[in-house]
Amino acid sequence: MRVKVSPPQAQDALRAHLAQWGLRRFTSDDAYFQWQRETLFPADLTILNRQVEVKRRPCAGPADDILFYDLTAQPRIVPVLYSQRYNYYCEIGPRIAARIGSAPSILDIGCGVGILTTFYARQFPDRSIVGIDRSPASITVAQEKAKELGLANVRFECMDLDRQPIPGTYDLIVATHVLVQAEQNPGIPSDSWRTFERAQDQGRQQEFEHRTEFGLKLDRFAAAVKPGGRVIVFEKTRQLARRVPFQRALAARGFTLLEQPEPIRYLLVEEVTDDGPFYVLTKRQGSGIAWDESPEPDEGSPFDRASLKAAPSDPNEPLYENHWPSAQRVWEGLKGKQVTQETTRQEPDGRQIHVELGTADSVAYLYVANTFDQRQLVIVEPARASMLETYYQEIIAGTN
Repeated sequence: MRVKVSPPQAQDALRAHLAQWGLRRFTSDDAYFQWQRETLFPADLTILNRQVEVKRRPCAGPADDILFYDLTAQPRIVPVLYSQRYNYYCEIGPRIAARIGSAPSILDIGCGVGILTTFYARQFPDRSIVGIDRSPASITVAQEKAKELGLANVRFECMDLDRQPIPGTYDLIVATHVLVQAEQNPGIPSDSWRTFERAQDQGRQQEFEHRTEFGLKLDRFAAAVKPGGRVIVFEKTRQLARRVPFQRALAARGFTLLEQPEPIRYLLVEEVTDDGPFYVLTKRQGSGIAWDESPEPDEGSPFDRASLKAAPSDPNEPLYENHWPSAQRVWEGLKGKQVTQETTRQEPDGRQIHVELGTADSVAYLYVANTFDQRQLVIVEPARASMLETYYQEIIAGTN
């Protein structure tokens, strides 16, 4: 029997499911950390915090990652730690459930303790679902929970994609927050600070895939998709410098888009997280939807000199300020630009940065751009140009 799950039904079912895992939704950091202190032993917090620091070190390896998730799989820790991701589950779980469709076999890569995997198994009892993760302790928790919930259609296996291929093939493969783990890696820079475009450079692409350690995972992921099968991918690749090489890696392995990728915003308790995009793909032959390598539409406003006030009431408030990619279009459109000072230099992290001070259309402006897609434009009236001069010097000092 085919089970159809509508988004409202999925949301209600997911909240009940999360409650059975002991997860709670918090809207206040204070309330969350109070519950954390009341539930966990001081020694638990000390060990977890220490392992988080180890995991974040540049030299950290797979063993450090596995140890962290093994530690977090303790029964008293699971509800507390994973409650931070409550809103993440509510955003991702129903989206995936709504797209399972008629897929008879489903693989969830990097399933962790199985919170969402067991949710899919409960919503689709006639499907065969497999969850894999490289943390043995997490897999044990998932297996015990599946047994507790009476789920006969799901199994969990301990498997590390860095070390072994995936046995068999599947009609639908799901991978969320598992393929691209190097969150601090800025990605591939654009060709120059003047553009958001990146050349098709296979050497640079391969170096990025190796550096972030997702190339091999993606090869094994791609090999496990049945012909005509579908995949759902949701990684921390929102920044254009990471999104472009990730999309190119997907395309190079034969994946095409079935839907327009969707950026997703959610809260980790109080912290806003801009994540994704959420990709729905297939390996079926065909043109599909075109890959988009341009910046996302942003919240920057156009610059209209005639509509600006003579001077804002707050002396520290500029006439105009834009921190979005659209700041480049506004800067390019300024009339009568006269550059008074400018600096362009290469930074140790590989980015090229340009800082420019000038006048245009009876205003003074400061423009900052770099090859990791950051843009900033600040405009003031000429009488307050010294304010921008100070800011210019601060930026220059900070780029040394």
